[in-house]
Amino acid sequence: MPHIALRNVSKSYGPVEVCRDINLDVANGEFVTLLGSSGCGKTTILNMIAGLDEVSAGDILMDGRRVNDLEPIDRDVAMVFQNYALYPHMTVARNIGFTLKLKGVPEAEIAARVKAAAEALDLAHLLDRYPAQLSGGQQQRVAIGRAIVRAPKVFLFDEPFSNLDAALRHKMRAEVKELHARLGVTSIFVTHDQEEALSISDRIAILRKGVVEQYGTPEEIYAAPATTYVARFIGNPQIEILPAEIESDACRIGVARLPLSAAQSAGLAKHGGAVDAAIRPEHVTLGAGGIPATIRIAQPVGPSTIVTLDWEGGSAFARLNGIARLQPGMKVEARINPNDLMFFDRQSGRRIAIPQ
Repeated sequence: MPHIALRNVSKSYGPVEVCRDINLDVANGEFVTLLGSSGCGKTTILNMIAGLDEVSAGDILMDGRRVNDLEPIDRDVAMVFQNYALYPHMTVARNIGFTLKLKGVPEAEIAARVKAAAEALDLAHLLDRYPAQLSGGQQQRVAIGRAIVRAPKVFLFDEPFSNLDAALRHKMRAEVKELHARLGVTSIFVTHDQEEALSISDRIAILRKGVVEQYGTPEEIYAAPATTYVARFIGNPQIEILPAEIESDACRIGVARLPLSAAQSAGLAKHGGAVDAAIRPEHVTLGAGGIPATIRIAQPVGPSTIVTLDWEGGSAFARLNGIARLQPGMKVEARINPNDLMFFDRQSGRRIAIPQ
């Protein structure tokens, strides 16, 4: 399995720079997701890896070999697109095996490989059907089967679930994750859905305006975002980031005064008080002895309730277990553990690392 490396890769279309100085390493058998909003350059990067788009600067390496000038067919990659691109006049079996037929693979081998791919994707009972007779999820599995049957060294996925409804997206995520666990093929996945990226990835590269904002595991991205942009992009509901005043032993957010540990105070001292503080919803609870606050809105979402809290000079989301019978305007007390706070430099937007 190949090790994929991007070294200072840039892409421009005339004067328009789409991505700049992209440096990524994808380990053998790793599942990496390129995550970002529309227009951030993630699909362009995927197309350059596939050989569908030329590199303006930098190098793409596979197994240490520079592949910039190799045709797509010579890179041994298989790509699954957002558009399933199935042949409507061909059965599922013929769609899956078509690329093998073009390569001149013997019919008996094609049949065996199609059967194996269909069984892996729960398509064995649909091999004689045509695309129009399939659901969206089944069509997407056929497109994935067409990639699997080639036994490539790399799988590339370009927002493959975007056309599916929410229930099917969840199902397909689980299927792709299970499939990757079985096959162990190096995979690069493009999406704008942060929940999707967190659920299936070994590592995530968050892109912003054509540059990599952060590259790390889902746990690192969520718990230790490198910038305020990453912090806001990851998490639902969105993290609240508020101006904070740092005192000698406390952080003040409006009228709320939260005591700081010695390590926090020391780590923040050199920033001169010009910091922003952030807290995830799961780290905010309601209970006596907290910050006097008012409920702005309560949103039951099945197993939990998302509550928006306001106090003088500050606000936060809280994720409470179960369906909480809370009404707008109710007075409550919000409890925040200062150890769960994250701090960011107000000028650069970068997270301030606090020594443990």
